[in-house]
Amino acid sequence: VQLQASGGGQVQAGGSLRLSCAASGRTFSDYNMGWFRQAPGKEREFVSAITRGGAGTYYADSVKGRFSISRDSAKNTVYLQLNSLIPEDTAVYYCVADRRLSTVLGGRGLDYWGQGTQVTVSS
Repeated sequence: VQLQASGGGQVQAGGSLRLSCAASGRTFSDYNMGWFRQAPGKEREFVSAITRGGAGTYYADSVKGRFSISRDSAKNTVYLQLNSLIPEDTAVYYCVADRRLSTVLGGRGLDYWGQGTQVTVSS
């Protein structure tokens, strides 16, 4: 699977962004999808995940209630809606895919990573 993330940018605190990740090369519906992020000087951390069919969604506590993940099978795309952004959300956001949900949630041994898109939130 090739993953192409987009939609990052610079916003003020309280603003919103929508990240997109277009998948190609494999059957989209075979893969659980997710987002990770890495801030400067920090380890990469799990942000959100969505199951193959879209019925199950998962969020890190730090983003719960502010971020929303979804997927569109017709477009082979997964989205991450970022609302009520705070400076601590500043990071490079990566899209990931794996056949195993546990791997997406754990972040180790993932089948596929996208190239990342920068999100910068100013106070």
